[in-house]
Amino acid sequence: TNLAEVLRAELSKPGYVVKPINIGSNTDPYQPVEKKWRLTRAALEVLAECHHPCTIVTKNALVERDLDLLAPMARENLVQVFVSVNSLDNRLASKLEPRASAPHRRLQAVQALTQAGVPTGVLVAPIIPALNDRDMEAVLERAAEAGANMAGYTVLRLPWELKVLFREWLAIHVPQRAEHVMSL
Repeated sequence: TNLAEVLRAELSKPGYVVKPINIGSNTDPYQPVEKKWRLTRAALEVLAECHHPCTIVTKNALVERDLDLLAPMARENLVQVFVSVNSLDNRLASKLEPRASAPHRRLQAVQALTQAGVPTGVLVAPIIPALNDRDMEAVLERAAEAGANMAGYTVLRLPWELKVLFREWLAIHVPQRAEHVMSL
């Protein structure tokens, strides 16, 4: 709950070397709880105050809430935002990422960010062969139409420990494709 104070203290340490901080590399910084806790916003306020560069990766349209901070940071080349869009199919997207914004809302966020002057890219992630890989071109086309000027992708990497959990997920959500996906 004291993220802003801890961040400010870290940035103030003697010998601190300024490098872009990636917000959202381990977990989405705009999960639903962010509406209440506002920790991502608090971090951005500190970074903006310190003129410190950052990148943001999210799958949630809540990022639009912070345009008042992101646009001025973008004018100083201090921020880039990447929005993850794994499919344009709402049903599939909601199964893959249950608490994330719908694909059309993510693309609206891309448009709002780019219109505000924030450099914005799209990450097609995760790509799951035989499940959503066919959606990549359409996602990239829609992202470009929304103003994204960067793109990337990540193929699903399954740690061995998660193989049973992933198989169960496939059996529940896409039983007709489960064996084919696992064979790939």
